[in-house]
Amino acid sequence: MDVASPGARLGAFYFAYFAYLGAFGAYFSLWLAGRGYTPSQISLVLAVPQMLRIFAPAAWGWLADHTGARRPIVMGSSLAAALAFTSIGATGSLDGVLLAVAAMGLFSSGILPLVEATTLAVLAGRPGSYGPVRLWGSVGFMASVMAVGALLDVRPVDWLLPVVSALMLSAFAASIALPSAPPRPAAQAGAGLKELLSRPSVLAFFAAGFCMTVAHGALYAFYSIHLVEHGWSKTLVGVMWTIGVVAEIGVFLVLPRLFRTFDHRTVLVASFVAAGVRFAAIGWFPDSVAILVAAQVLHAMTFGTYHAASVGIVHRAFAGALEVRGQALYASLCYGLGGTAGMLLSGWLWQTWGPEVTFSASSAFGVLGGLFALAVPRDTGRP
Repeated sequence: MDVASPGARLGAFYFAYFAYLGAFGAYFSLWLAGRGYTPSQISLVLAVPQMLRIFAPAAWGWLADHTGARRPIVMGSSLAAALAFTSIGATGSLDGVLLAVAAMGLFSSGILPLVEATTLAVLAGRPGSYGPVRLWGSVGFMASVMAVGALLDVRPVDWLLPVVSALMLSAFAASIALPSAPPRPAAQAGAGLKELLSRPSVLAFFAAGFCMTVAHGALYAFYSIHLVEHGWSKTLVGVMWTIGVVAEIGVFLVLPRLFRTFDHRTVLVASFVAAGVRFAAIGWFPDSVAILVAAQVLHAMTFGTYHAASVGIVHRAFAGALEVRGQALYASLCYGLGGTAGMLLSGWLWQTWGPEVTFSASSAFGVLGGLFALAVPRDTGRP
């Protein structure tokens, strides 16, 4: 790939940004546990960025749509999020951690929807080309969880904080070279935002996405803790996270062929079936390496095919002047609202009933989301 091409510059940003997400998502719960926080407190801290994602992406999307300043917003947000996270090390209280994480979440919540909308606009007319660009985010995530997991096996968990800050600063550096989205046509025919949000199929899609994110709450809050409590090393934890990302990369590579064969609804429903199986396996068989590996391979579907189908559906449904707000609404209603509910619910279930019940609830939400996904029309988002 030409390093100066728009795809290469987008890939570089995805790599850096998801490297930050990998280190934060996989290991920040271990840092919180090392501070002596309870499962409910850990889930509360991790829910704060999700709470902000309920409204903040829509606000960032509105600002970007009205100013056209996508890249400056991404640049400023990346830098501010890095500085906010850096302040965590200076606080000694739960309230201080909550405040710092809230600031980080406020600035970071709009980054990915803006970049996703830019990517889809830059790649317009090339169905399936999203996957080969987006896979660099998966590579960054994989490299990060492996390297940081190995580091934390030989160094105190406090080393995590400067590493995460440095990774977000690298995302800021990569954002400077992001390409600009091509200008939209002067006239944009189609439904307005209120009309789109009144359609049962659109509401069903967002309900399905909400369920998928709730299902992942226990994974992102307690998966690393779950494995460490069963005697696995942090390096092994990193390997497990990496297996999921490798499977995800494989899916992104075959997305062009996949979406030439199947419509987006079929891919979406299959992803929810995989979620039902995956989370039950994690909860009930944490001592079996074979089952844990198989469950992580299913990440290719519970995130990879699910996310690719979802952004495609949103891109088609919210076309033209609504494209950024469509991706922002997807982030807000699915990842924000669903992430908040998933984190808080998993914290309460974990502390009250334990990991088996918690991951069983995740499995149930996966099945429920699949039922909602059946209401998405087959031709919605078809390339």
